[in-house]
Amino acid sequence: MDLEEAFQVVGEFGPYQQRAVAVLVLTQVYMACQSMLIVLVGSTPEYRLEPQDGDSSGLQRVVFTEDIDSIVTEWFLVKQQAYKVSLAGSLFFAGLLFGNVFFGPLSDKIGRRPVYLTVLFFEVIFGYVTAFAPSYEVFAVSRLLVGLMNGGIGLVCFVLTQEYVGKSYWAMTGTLTSISFAVGIALFGALGYFIRPWRTLAIVANSSGVLFFLLSVNLPESPRWLFSQGQTDRAEEVLRYIALRNGNPSKNLTLRRAAKGRNHGNRGAGVLQLWIHPVLRLRTIVLMYVWYACSLVYYGLTLGASESSGNRYVNVAMYGLVELPAYPLCIYFINKHWAGRRKSMASFLGLAGCACLCTMFVPENTGSLLNVTSLALLGKLMVSAAFNIAYVYTSELYPTVIRNAGLGVCSMACRVGGILAPFVPSMRALHTSMPFTVFCLSGFSAGCLSLLLPETLNRPAVDTLEELSNDTHCRVLESKALLYEDDKLKSNHK
Repeated sequence: MDLEEAFQVVGEFGPYQQRAVAVLVLTQVYMACQSMLIVLVGSTPEYRLEPQDGDSSGLQRVVFTEDIDSIVTEWFLVKQQAYKVSLAGSLFFAGLLFGNVFFGPLSDKIGRRPVYLTVLFFEVIFGYVTAFAPSYEVFAVSRLLVGLMNGGIGLVCFVLTQEYVGKSYWAMTGTLTSISFAVGIALFGALGYFIRPWRTLAIVANSSGVLFFLLSVNLPESPRWLFSQGQTDRAEEVLRYIALRNGNPSKNLTLRRAAKGRNHGNRGAGVLQLWIHPVLRLRTIVLMYVWYACSLVYYGLTLGASESSGNRYVNVAMYGLVELPAYPLCIYFINKHWAGRRKSMASFLGLAGCACLCTMFVPENTGSLLNVTSLALLGKLMVSAAFNIAYVYTSELYPTVIRNAGLGVCSMACRVGGILAPFVPSMRALHTSMPFTVFCLSGFSAGCLSLLLPETLNRPAVDTLEELSNDTHCRVLESKALLYEDDKLKSNHK
């Protein structure tokens, strides 16, 4: 039997799989706390400059007028030193970028479980280095290393939540991962409200990682990855273990053996294959732009919404909670045959663009419910839905042997969008509507481009590059690319 038939026997989402997925999903809460840490520990309170007593040289001392304990108050990161707060945040996202690129392909080569456990262990260690950093320099380096580990965990954790279950549950587990991250942002805001000292906050936020590491130690390797590598015996062993823990022992479970040479052909599966393989090349180009646009619009709108006044802890919580309604919408639409993954993602991106377009026709300070802020939050809601679908859809478009590498490259494009997003609001100097014009065009263009991708709803999961080349559900452009590649190979043999 093949893998999907095997999951039908052992259970697509049995009790043991539910527990395993719950551990991985809840790990997103820890990841969200680390991602948002700089927002609160880097808070800049109100301050004033006063001349030093008995000093006639004109030197001034900083006096903080707001009772906040942060890295700013401890290391006096104001005036000429204020850039260091943003630098620490940038270093974290730079770490995310390199973590996505490095750990994704690595987990495709040596396995999901060893990469996941190793990276989670070191993120917890570096998280404590952040909390006990004796100087800003140590703090900054630790944020870079935490970001590096966080980028690796994000990819591998997401892939494992899907590869432990049957394909019909992929959309649900992917959506639960995004929901958990949004809830983590909201919980971190609440945690910061009750724990004001920044070092204590960093310790408490990081300590949950210890619990999740201990809960993850007994997780098995992905049976899909084992099967894709030709390790059929080990894949059967894991599936039998899952069946036993589900209360459905299946001693006669036997997977079909890989064809001769199949595993050899997969040894070359890596980042380079994303550009060499004709179908993967087209999909990767489209998906990289979609992820880039999602990130640009998402973080750009978040930056715009953060300009609103109010309690900083409430604002952090709201940025997480505003995303929650997007995920039930995803679950509903992407499993309908008349919508699916492709049309749903394109529609949500288009709606995000429409919301940004509407902001150009609404006065900024109307005092009514329909204002720029509410439309910006609506746009964030829509792009959050598109972002969630992009995760699920991307994992289905790439074969198992190269899935993490594909997600890693797309995440790299995503980080580029996040880095550029803060610069877009400065385009107000050209025209007040220019930032929203950029977001509008990005959403519309990404939505249109995503329609070039094939639908994956109710389609069998692809495990190898050979199966991808024989896929009968490719879009027209992908089929032409395959035909062109075949003609090219034939001409070379003549």
